[in-house]
Amino acid sequence: MFENDEKPLPKRERTRAAIRAVAIRSLREQGYDATTMRGIAEQAGLSVGNAYYHFPTKDHLVQELYVDVQHEHRAAALPLLDTTDDLTARIGIVVRTGLANLREYHAIAPQFLTAAMAPGSPVNPLSTESSEARDLVLDLFRRAVAGARQKLPGDLAEDLPTALWMGYLLFALFWTYDTSPDQRRTERLVDAMLRVLRFALPMLRVRPFRSAVSEIVGIVAGRAA
Repeated sequence: MFENDEKPLPKRERTRAAIRAVAIRSLREQGYDATTMRGIAEQAGLSVGNAYYHFPTKDHLVQELYVDVQHEHRAAALPLLDTTDDLTARIGIVVRTGLANLREYHAIAPQFLTAAMAPGSPVNPLSTESSEARDLVLDLFRRAVAGARQKLPGDLAEDLPTALWMGYLLFALFWTYDTSPDQRRTERLVDAMLRVLRFALPMLRVRPFRSAVSEIVGIVAGRAA
């Protein structure tokens, strides 16, 4: 008698969930350009007006995809972070699992990049609208830094996750245009940059070097002067 105690979702939430599921499937399979609000409404069995009522623009549905992708990224990265306390290795885990998780989108990634390129675009990774997806990745970099045995000076430790996230965006940009088989050039670039980081970490003991690095990272992270 207690098997179905959960109350069904209200109709509004069921409709929203149906639109979201159709839209994410379309964005994953067809890309940004071929996905339209009219097509989403038709596949969900709704009027176009009903679809717009729940999601005012296609870009609002793109944000839903972004969040889904970053939850998948976290699911892949978190167990691996528990396997090492080395800072460089932990940063590498976040970057590599993130890029690996994007692999299925490589063919359609330029469409999303074009839509996101304008500074005022709501699907720009730096936009207010992208904050939920962005915060999921930032938290991974914060965990990578906080859980490492190598402890960094205060401001640097605070700013580094944001700077790493910005660097990750640059890797993703390079990956988008990487036409090498399985984007191996991007893998080589990540490996090379991690080797530079591993070499540079002991240099932080040198005050002038530490000050310069802290300044650069603070600027990238947006710390006020």
